[in-house]
Amino acid sequence: MDPSTALERELASIRENLALEDRQLDLLGRKALLAAERIRSSLAGGGKVLLFGNGGSAADAQHWAAELTGRYLRERPGLAAIALTTDTSALTAIANDYGYERVFARQVEALARPGDVAVGISTSGHSPNVRLGLKEARSRGCFTLAVLGRDGGAMAGEADLALVYPAEATPRIQEMHAVLGHLLCALVEGEAE
Repeated sequence: MDPSTALERELASIRENLALEDRQLDLLGRKALLAAERIRSSLAGGGKVLLFGNGGSAADAQHWAAELTGRYLRERPGLAAIALTTDTSALTAIANDYGYERVFARQVEALARPGDVAVGISTSGHSPNVRLGLKEARSRGCFTLAVLGRDGGAMAGEADLALVYPAEATPRIQEMHAVLGHLLCALVEGEAE
């Protein structure tokens, strides 16, 4: 394929996505505010945020946890956030012993306490290991937030709150998830002491 044709096709896809982002931003922003209020409340009560996803969503989980434990835009005390995607020994041992579907649920079982917040990220809304992680978190008294794409899949109706970006292409969903992650971090940090 001619590189200029590929460029034009990708630019057209990005422009189309920017228009969809603009149409969705107010609705998702209001939902993100609700999510941030739950996260702030959990942190203020001594709770923590557990984040997880696969592939690019795993990278988002790590990114958002880093913004919370470090800082997003301003100096403030570190906030308790853990990406369950970073411990390769735990991930591989759990996958080997219990199956890949349990890699997040088993960590949630070990780490989650009532009042914590679990954030599952999935572009499809169908990732079995993310679904089981959120299910385990809910059974342990955690608030569950799903950050999803497409129609939200099965997780949209199973989480306490779902931020669903209705694009179809995974890269476009991931681009909006990056925006939503920064929005959540800004809203949480804005009230952090």
